[in-house]
Amino acid sequence: MPKVSTARTGSRRAGGWTPWLYLAPALIVLGGLLVYPLYQLGLISFLEYTQAQVSGGEPTSFQGLANYAALFGDGQFWQVLLATVLFAAACVLGTLAVGCALALLLTRIRALPRLALMLAGLGAWATPAVTGSTVWMFLFDPDLGPVNKVLVRLGLTGFQDYSWTYGRYSAFALVLLEVVWCSFPFVMVTVYAGIRAVPGEVLEAAELDGASQWRVWRSVLAPMLRPILVVVTIQSVIWDFKVFTQIYVMTGGGGIAGQNLVLNVYAYQKAFASSQYSLGSAIGVVMLLILLAVTLGYLRLLRRQGEEL
Repeated sequence: MPKVSTARTGSRRAGGWTPWLYLAPALIVLGGLLVYPLYQLGLISFLEYTQAQVSGGEPTSFQGLANYAALFGDGQFWQVLLATVLFAAACVLGTLAVGCALALLLTRIRALPRLALMLAGLGAWATPAVTGSTVWMFLFDPDLGPVNKVLVRLGLTGFQDYSWTYGRYSAFALVLLEVVWCSFPFVMVTVYAGIRAVPGEVLEAAELDGASQWRVWRSVLAPMLRPILVVVTIQSVIWDFKVFTQIYVMTGGGGIAGQNLVLNVYAYQKAFASSQYSLGSAIGVVMLLILLAVTLGYLRLLRRQGEEL
């Protein structure tokens, strides 16, 4: 009998390694694509690495935390960080609000309008960021854009030849609209799939009790869909915190005098425009740590509330 028990234990241990053997090829690829670049990013952030070192004119030297000290001592960095956090938070809230509202709408309309809405949303999601940004720039163009013309015809004469990208807040608002437009389909489709999985009897009982649509969402659907909402929220935070293309294209590289800079564009300017690759890498490391802290903090908060993730 002990021999049988030992054999079973050995087979269980061997079987425990089987999933990892199947995952090994993917893990190796991910290690090459993610781990090594992150290692290089962190390494460069501790070195003196400018154009002189890249061209071989000067040797690379270890700087320790000097690059981080210079970064944290730069007042512009803190301004850009604050702008990035506020802009990303607005984009996440807007994306979740629009996506969840349209997901509810999909459950209330007929098959043909539902198909048209989903195709339109997926079309926006599949549009490359550069193309989408260019289209939005045309829509809000001061001279030829149809948006300003419609607003003027409605009696808002202040929008005659109005440049949306000139002011700081109007430029951020324009980019925010484009980011929400290209991001909400992911939330819409994911939340709609979750709603379809909710038993119909639960929703019917809530409606029979006289609950409004908002009450049904807040008290019934949102708690049941919380694992899905966690996923789309974390994805939105990661995507919107590291927005680059929309800001760079629509504000011409960060706006007038850098008034619309976010961390990703700021890192690009430091690394490639100023050839301060070590500072650009330090900004990248800071962004990575912030995203990890936000994600882990959010998951820990949900675990404290007893959520199964």
